[in-house]
Amino acid sequence: MIRSQVLICGGTGCTSSGSKVLMSTFADEIEKQGLSDEIKIVQTGCFGLCSLGPVVIVYPDGTFYSRVEEKDVAEIVEEHLLKGRVVERLVYNDVDEAKKDEIAGTVNVSLNDTKFYKAQQRVALRNCGVIDPENIDEYIAMDGYAALGKVLTEMTPEDVIKCVLDSGLRGRGGGGFPTGRKWSFTAAQPKGQKYVVCNADEGDPGAFMDRSVLEGDPHCVVEAMTICGYATGASEGYIYVRAEYPIAVKRLKIAIEQAKEYGLLGKNIFDSGFDFDLHIRLGAGAFVCGEETALMTSIEGNRGEPRPRPPYPAVKGLFGKPTTENNVETFANIPQIILRGAEWFASMGTEKSKGTKVFALGGKINNTGLVEIPMGTTLREIIYDIGGGIPNGKKFKAAQTGGPSGGCIPASLIDTEIDYDNLTSIGCMMGSGGLIVMDEDTCMVDIAKFFLNFTVDESCGKCSPCRIGTMRMKEILEKITSGQGTLEDIDKLEELATYIKANSLCGLGQTAPNPVLATLRFFRDEYIAHVVDKKCPAGVCKALLTYKIDPEKCKGCTLCARNCPVGAISGKVKEPHTIDTTKCIKCGVCMENCKFDAISRS
Repeated sequence: MIRSQVLICGGTGCTSSGSKVLMSTFADEIEKQGLSDEIKIVQTGCFGLCSLGPVVIVYPDGTFYSRVEEKDVAEIVEEHLLKGRVVERLVYNDVDEAKKDEIAGTVNVSLNDTKFYKAQQRVALRNCGVIDPENIDEYIAMDGYAALGKVLTEMTPEDVIKCVLDSGLRGRGGGGFPTGRKWSFTAAQPKGQKYVVCNADEGDPGAFMDRSVLEGDPHCVVEAMTICGYATGASEGYIYVRAEYPIAVKRLKIAIEQAKEYGLLGKNIFDSGFDFDLHIRLGAGAFVCGEETALMTSIEGNRGEPRPRPPYPAVKGLFGKPTTENNVETFANIPQIILRGAEWFASMGTEKSKGTKVFALGGKINNTGLVEIPMGTTLREIIYDIGGGIPNGKKFKAAQTGGPSGGCIPASLIDTEIDYDNLTSIGCMMGSGGLIVMDEDTCMVDIAKFFLNFTVDESCGKCSPCRIGTMRMKEILEKITSGQGTLEDIDKLEELATYIKANSLCGLGQTAPNPVLATLRFFRDEYIAHVVDKKCPAGVCKALLTYKIDPEKCKGCTLCARNCPVGAISGKVKEPHTIDTTKCIKCGVCMENCKFDAISRS
């Protein structure tokens, strides 16, 4: 009889940290202790705290071990699983201050009491880190496919669409279009061949929300797409997932095969007369294929380029047939909305942005990982309560939302409630959910250039505003960061950004100027400093840096001179050294090697 379960994260993050080795090592040590009949090892999806991986949780007590290494496994098995003594040095128990007195002296605390999880509310991520994603029985045990059964036996297609409409669910892929309305447009088309498409391309730098759902709970997407097929009159679906997600692809294939074996995909599902089948299509990593019409063009076997709209996909989409397209996170909410009701979902969030939102929290933040919070949660709560604040005591400067398509929220607006309309009002956008935190050492001009470099590379080239305009913007930014810019360049940059935004064919070009416009709006003084003072306030742009040696601090150890790759530093032993700025390539090696803090840059 199984008395304990060892849950080991099998998401991409923890896998890259060695969780696969942990699984085999746990199996060996458990067998060595004669516990194979009592202890079950379960591979799960992402727990969320990616910065603490590999993560291991032991149930039924719920002990959360973090940063577990292969050498720790024997100790956990012998001490915890055999003798019942928790290995305290590996336990994660960063609890909320208000709970410390209540749980004083307790080693094991509920995950919900930790700072990272306390403010979260998991809907899309409800099964990630909880079930084995490769076992359909575990999904069914968590009410999996119950929503599909309810839909096919108790509800009409119109009932399903009304439920989704009443829930207030909006597309989580970035645009925020009401999901129920999108479904209703496809449903209103004449009967015949229709399609459901899941956008699992997720091309934003730093974004891994959809990947984590597919890795940790693939059946929820299979179930939701089948429900969408019933509601819209579609009999076939495609999941477009990037080939760089091998774990997600593998688990999707397993989920589809298992669903077919159980009669949950294919012909006459639940004896309802409804037929639905699913296919997987791999993307080659083109960012533009995140745009729905380019994605469909790619599924058809053509170069991924957007199509003019109208006609919209609901009228003429995949293979010229009516098509409903949503992203992974949007679909992940559907089964719970059907089971728990539209009112339950609508009770979370704000007036116009219902439910929760998943964010991939990264950048200059202590708790890097995946979080799901109710709409309306402030940026301050996300960064300091959940994210654990900025490393090394640095000041928060800005947060980039929406990746290359989004904008930035400055420190002055840290109490902004995160929802679709609030972000739009300050020139940002929700995007798919990447949230990159930046501290005082970040140059906002350089950040704008970074994202524009990305969109220039990813432009499909079909329309000239995007193809040519973004390249001209990039050139102006390079001119500014190299110290060659003028005030007129800033005006040109802003004018060009506005034109590209208004005239590009698809969402890529229309949103490409957003990082530039946002940084110009909130950090124009940094642009002016680069142009007028020829200085980078954050000390990032190499062309504008000057390295100096403080003669009062320099001990003449010669370490800087010996490590300088171009011989720009001179001086005698035990005497202050100097840097020849005409030779200096501003690599920073001297500063890294100085043990006396005698070298500074400005």
